Amino acid sequence: MSKPDATVVNNPWQALRKFTAARIALGRSGVSLPTSAQLEFQLAHAQARDAVHLALDAKALSGRLGDSFAGGTHCVTLSSAAGNRDTYLQRPDLGRRLDAASRTILQELQQSHQPAASYDLAIVIADGLSALAIEQNAQPFLEALMRKLAPENWTLAPIAIVRQGRVAVGDEVGELFNAKLVVILIGERPGLSSPDSMGLYLTWAPRIGLTDESRNCISNVRPAGLSYEEAAFKLHYLLTQARQRQLSGIRLKDETGAANGELPPTSRNFLLEER
Repeated sequence: MSKPDATVVNNPWQALRKFTAARIALGRSGVSLPTSAQLEFQLAHAQARDAVHLALDAKALSGRLGDSFAGGTHCVTLSSAAGNRDTYLQRPDLGRRLDAASRTILQELQQSHQPAASYDLAIVIADGLSALAIEQNAQPFLEALMRKLAPENWTLAPIAIVRQGRVAVGDEVGELFNAKLVVILIGERPGLSSPDSMGLYLTWAPRIGLTDESRNCISNVRPAGLSYEEAAFKLHYLLTQARQRQLSGIRLKDETGAANGELPPTSRNFLLEER
């Protein structure tokens, strides 16, 4: 067991660190951060950079999803108009649109159905700014979501996996699939304590040109954040309400807290005293 560093002056709020992964109450050594805190920061920064530049293995993900949903779902792999990672990072507009080859794939897929297929829901998976988040969270989250959708009458489009994709690319996929709703699972911009955070965006009547006010977002889906079961519960509620009311975005609110008592109540704020 290592001895406490006598040169480090602890912060009086240090006890609060057990409640959060945020960098608070780090203490000091002279006028600087302690060496251990500085090394932890550098490691977290490196992990965030790695998450941004990690390439999504779409083929492996497609295989895993096919194994998970055997007999019910197949995947189609697409690409945005951003041809590589450097372009993706410098041209957000290209990440919001499919490339020509991917549009052709979806158009031919739709034309293969007579009459043309239409779906209640299209699910899109995009690497976004953290392929790590998708690699770790997409499959277990979808398994939790499918358990809620399976007993109900939802028609699902093939799962679309989009490389170099941003949130709005889901609207184009949903439009080409002629889907009433689209949900995109996307890797969020890594924080210094969360390189693996996945976001969910829901849009009713998806089409090219919609803006963020048309979408509902559920953020920080990962084991250390919002659990898969709770995220699936919230998304299932929003999907059901969106289909019933035929809307999404700023006119659709997450009212799961008042819907029923399926989930345990959130624990008390540790900063508030018991009364």
